[in-house]
Amino acid sequence: YQRRVRGSFKRQLNERPSSPVKRSKTESKKRKLEESEEQPKKKLLKTISTSKVKIAMKTNNSNQNKPVKKLTIKAFKVLPKLADNYSEETWKKLQEAIQAVQKSERVGTSLEELYKTVENLCDHKMSDMLYQKLQSECQKHVEGQLYLLLERKTATNITFLSLVNNSWSSHCEQMLLIRSIFLYLDRKYALPNSSVKSIWDMGLDLYRVHILMNDDVKSKTIAGMLELIEIERRGETVDKGLLKNLVRMFCSLQMYCEYFEKRFLDATELFYVQESDVKLRDSKVAEYLLHVEKRIEQEGERVLHYLDSITRKPLITVLEKVSLQNSIDALITKGFDELMDENRISDLARMYQLFNRVNGLKKMKDAWNAYIKKRGSELVNDKEKDKTMVQDLLQFKARLDNLLKDAFQKNDDFTYALKEGFEYFINVRQNAPAEFIAKFVDSKLRVGKNKGTSDEQIESLLDQVMAVFRFINGKDVFEAFYKKDLAKRLLLEKSASIDAEKAMISKLKTECGANFTNKLEGMFKDIDLSKDIMTSFKEDLKSDIDLTVSVLTTGYWPPYTPVDIKLPIEMMEHQEAFKQFYLSKYNGRKLVWQNSLGHCNLRAHYPKGVKQLSVSLFQAIVLMLFNDSEELTYQEIVESSGLDDSKGELKRTLQSLSCGKFKLISKEPSKAPVMEGDKFRFNTTFTAKLVRLQIDSIQMKETVAENQKTKENVFQDRQYQVDAAIVRIMKTRKKLTHTLLISELYNQLKFPIKPADLKKRIESLIERDYLERDSENNNTYNYLA
Repeated sequence: YQRRVRGSFKRQLNERPSSPVKRSKTESKKRKLEESEEQPKKKLLKTISTSKVKIAMKTNNSNQNKPVKKLTIKAFKVLPKLADNYSEETWKKLQEAIQAVQKSERVGTSLEELYKTVENLCDHKMSDMLYQKLQSECQKHVEGQLYLLLERKTATNITFLSLVNNSWSSHCEQMLLIRSIFLYLDRKYALPNSSVKSIWDMGLDLYRVHILMNDDVKSKTIAGMLELIEIERRGETVDKGLLKNLVRMFCSLQMYCEYFEKRFLDATELFYVQESDVKLRDSKVAEYLLHVEKRIEQEGERVLHYLDSITRKPLITVLEKVSLQNSIDALITKGFDELMDENRISDLARMYQLFNRVNGLKKMKDAWNAYIKKRGSELVNDKEKDKTMVQDLLQFKARLDNLLKDAFQKNDDFTYALKEGFEYFINVRQNAPAEFIAKFVDSKLRVGKNKGTSDEQIESLLDQVMAVFRFINGKDVFEAFYKKDLAKRLLLEKSASIDAEKAMISKLKTECGANFTNKLEGMFKDIDLSKDIMTSFKEDLKSDIDLTVSVLTTGYWPPYTPVDIKLPIEMMEHQEAFKQFYLSKYNGRKLVWQNSLGHCNLRAHYPKGVKQLSVSLFQAIVLMLFNDSEELTYQEIVESSGLDDSKGELKRTLQSLSCGKFKLISKEPSKAPVMEGDKFRFNTTFTAKLVRLQIDSIQMKETVAENQKTKENVFQDRQYQVDAAIVRIMKTRKKLTHTLLISELYNQLKFPIKPADLKKRIESLIERDYLERDSENNNTYNYLA
């Protein structure tokens, strides 16, 4: 038929209407060219429906519109009449087929014939009768299966599981084949009718009601499944395919959540309660956490392998509650400090992640804070390790920062706990950490202390120091000691790097403000200005002695007590020449020579070679005395040098020359310390491999007197700040009680101070008539204008 239609279409397309007008040759050629370039396209559309068939054809030539040909096929108007006993005979045939399927036997009638039989019954309005008989036949078979299972109920739980699984698998296969035979009934009767279950659902319902809802079958099946799961949890191999089939059976029968999942979760909780008690008692914390992590992973895999996905959340919740949430306090108490001491980053990260699952980070954060305070206080209060305190603090801080980043994911609460812990323990021992941090920085910025250290490493070290420095309350103590050490480095030319010095000043300025570093920056300005002054001075004075003078502004530099000494004539002349030059250039200024900070370079002629000595001014004066004498007593040196030995300066100088690494002069007796009855000689046997020798390190060492004086200056400055704060507060408030005044002072003062010291300053201001006690209330103060 299609070939005939297509041939007809072709003939129609080839037909062209004749024209009464003759075309010219040019038009004819043009027409042929157009026809060769644009050939019309053909399209065949075919639409077939139940009652009719349409066939149409379209072309690109709009001038030729042909009518669409249609082919209509009509159904029979009247169904053929069936025999009177057709339904009984037909059902008997269908019943035999159903029973053959249920017995796994060969079906005698072809499936196509059975399907047509069902179709005929449905078309003759026998669907309801057919459905009821089918349901009754399936029910009989299911009841028979129940009887077979109950006969084997004495078998073990696991064996019984296989019987149930086989029964369920057979039932599903049988219902699929029966449904294919009765597919027409399912489509025409069951599915359109909401009150009637589909054949498949009917089969599931029968199995659920008659087999799985049976108490013996249900309890034994669930018990067997739980037993099998527990065996797997204990590390043995089980048939996961069997469990998967049975779980799917419960899900298909809509019995999973109500009957299986609840008992499964209860059994899970009981299992892990018992296991957690044993593991927590016998294992270390790290091992226990690793075990819990593996258990969580295993339960997740169990869900993937055979449990339903909706069980994942409640299953993991039960496990986390029993193994973690109920054991947080015990785990922290037993092993948190140990993990911290051993720097077990991976184990701490595991603890953080697991505790985060059960909202246990607050307790872990508190333990983190308590650990920092405990270990930090031990570092600060151990006076035997004062020399290594700062280095230990830096290592402690670096270790905690690594833990915060790698284990605790830079959690904000843990970061704040770290800050709060450092602020607490670093100020437990007042003033000491600030002093030692200043000395640590001095050791790192001084010449000869960090050979082979690059600028990047020094910069990184200074950043670490600042990270600890910002937690200190007594920053004025740091400023005092840092300024004293910086002055020595600049004046004695012992600074390893001016760039590093300025970088440190910049960091302090960023951290504490411009007022904090104002005097420190002024020290650098004085050094730079002194270089310009010396350039001008050396242009005017030509001499064999190279004199360098640093002119210091009193307000910028630490206070120094002038020391009177007897300088050699050459030094006196050059000193006086510079004084005249400077005062002629800057009128109205006064110069005070700080001899204790001077240093010299001498050339010493020893029998075994000439040496260039870098010494302090005091050492130079003592050595030059031996140009005129071979032997000098202690008292003769005192008279010739003019050094006052009330502070032990001369003894320190003589000991550094006679008992140090380089014995430039010999002492009798040779053993230290220097005594007033000792005698000293020029050491003619002195020898050294180096030509240039550094002997002036004694100037860089801090004496006990210097340390005490620095602390006294800090305390004096604090008294002035306290007095100013009290007057400022009382001037604003006019009248205050003692408690409120103390509270206001603590809010304004930036350094730690005891209430008793504040009370002393209040009493001092009352004596100086800045304040008075109220006549009615002795605990209240009034401001006196």
